[in-house]
Amino acid sequence: MNNVHFNQKQLTTRWGISEATLERWRSEGIGPKFLKLCGRVLYRQVDIEAYEESCLATSTKTAAPQVGAG
Repeated sequence: MNNVHFNQKQLTTRWGISEATLERWRSEGIGPKFLKLCGRVLYRQVDIEAYEESCLATSTKTAAPQVGAG
């Protein structure tokens, strides 16, 4: 199995958000699960896609709540 990983910069580019936002989300337990290895933060593609899936909504009245990192 080949796991694809994104670093913080790659994920912020994918989502069009700032690195500061992603750092704040990690601090608050918001966003996808992440790995912290030897001081580096990495995100598995499978966790990014799971988080994106959890945020899908069909209308503004039924918007899915943001799921915190595990």
